[in-house]
Amino acid sequence: MPPIYPPALAPGDTIAFVAPAGKLDKERMELARKRLEEMGFHVSVPENLYRTRGYLAGTDKARADELMKAFKNPEIKAIFPGTGYYGATRILDRLDYELIRKNPKVLIGFSDITAIHLAVNSKTGLVTFHSPNPMYGLGSKNGLSDFSAEYFWRSFLQEKQFDVDNGKPAGEYAFSFPESIAKLKIIAPGKGRGRLVGGNLSLVCALMGSEYEMDTDGKVLFLEDVGERPYRLDRYLSQLRLGGKLKNLKGVLLGRFSDCDPKEGEESLSRDEVFQDYFGKLGIPVIADFPAGHYRYNATLPIGGLVEIDADQGKVSIIEPLVDTKPPITPGAKAEKSTGK
Repeated sequence: MPPIYPPALAPGDTIAFVAPAGKLDKERMELARKRLEEMGFHVSVPENLYRTRGYLAGTDKARADELMKAFKNPEIKAIFPGTGYYGATRILDRLDYELIRKNPKVLIGFSDITAIHLAVNSKTGLVTFHSPNPMYGLGSKNGLSDFSAEYFWRSFLQEKQFDVDNGKPAGEYAFSFPESIAKLKIIAPGKGRGRLVGGNLSLVCALMGSEYEMDTDGKVLFLEDVGERPYRLDRYLSQLRLGGKLKNLKGVLLGRFSDCDPKEGEESLSRDEVFQDYFGKLGIPVIADFPAGHYRYNATLPIGGLVEIDADQGKVSIIEPLVDTKPPITPGAKAEKSTGK
C-alpha cells in the first residue's frame, strides 16, 4: 500500500502506554512515564494496564481493545507498547485496520511488536518504528543510551525534523557510531534502496502463511533476534527462502543477534556462516551487526520507510522524512509543509 506518515510528535502531545503483548513491569513503566513527563509530554496510562493472564498482559480482547482505543482517541498522538515478549500475534485479527489507516499515529516497539508493525504496515501503509520501548530503554535504570536516544527522537520528534538555519526538512540522515557500539560486517558488496520490512526473525516467520506476512519484493529486509542458536537461525532463514522472501530484495540489514552463538564445544556452523550461506550470493548489498535489536544500543528503524544500504561504504541511511510535519515559523521566513512523501 502507499505509505502513510504519522504526524510528528512534540512536547505537550499525549503518548499512550499500552500492553498488547507481554505483561508489564510497573516500576519500569513508571520510570519511563516520569522521564517522558519531564520532557513535556502527557502520558495516558489505562486504568488496567498492569492486568495479567499467565505470560500475557490480559486477555486477547482486552489487549486488542486497548490498542484500538489508543488509535481511536484523537487526543493521543503516539502509542508506546510497554514491551514485546509474547502475545502480539494473537490479536492481529482483532484489530481494525481501516480505523488505524484513518488515524495514523507514531507507533514504536521491537521484539514481539514486530507482528504489529508488519500487520499495520501491510494493511494500512503506515510507517511505524522498530525501536526501544518503555520497559527496555525509556524505563531502564540508566534510560536510553545516548546513541539510542539520538535516533529514537530523530525519527519522529517535531523539533528534530528541520534544519533551524534554513527551515528545510532534515529527514535524510546516515547512522553514525563508533566501533565501541558496533563494528559492521559486510557480507556482500553493493548499494541499494527500498522500503524497509522485517524485524524480529522469529516473529517474521510466525506470520508466514498468514494474511499479515511481509511483502519483500523490491524492499530492504531487516532482521534481528535473541537467544536463537545457529541451527534455529538456519531453520528460520530456510523458511524465508523457501517462501520466496529472499527474492527480488534491494538489500539486507542484519541487526544484533544477541546470544545466538553455538554452545561451547557444540559441533555447529557459526552464526556468520549461516548468514553467508543465505545472503552471500543474492547479488545485493548485505550488512551485518548493525546496532538494532535486543541490545542497549538499539537504533530506531522505520518499518515502511525508505532506506539505503551502501555496503561498499559501510553506510545505512534514511532517505526521506518519516513523519508528516510542519517547519517552525521564523521571523521573515515562510513555512513550507513537508508531507514526508
